[in-house]
Amino acid sequence: MITFDDFAKIDIRVGEIIKAEVFEKARRPAYKLYVDFGEEIGIKKSSAQITDLYEINDLIGKQVLAVVNFPPRQIADFMSEVLVLGTYSKDGVVLIQPERTVQNGDKLG
Repeated sequence: MITFDDFAKIDIRVGEIIKAEVFEKARRPAYKLYVDFGEEIGIKKSSAQITDLYEINDLIGKQVLAVVNFPPRQIADFMSEVLVLGTYSKDGVVLIQPERTVQNGDKLG
């Protein structure tokens, strides 16, 4: 169990995927995502294993939720700066999205 104070330390924000490309050097199939979190945070990179359900062209313009205050993580030759959130579903990872368009950088709370 964690406390509410523990949960409050996690900074989850809305961002828009502005670029996606196949991550050829990843051990498991993945995409490199470039996500715009607005003026305060800017554009951040993420590696995402979402190739089962998403094509690159379908990702562009999609808003997603991501943890923006984890330390960067080196994955092969790519520095993943944020953790894009999704559910582990039977057909693959399903991205978590706001149910309507909101401002990039909006905080989950």
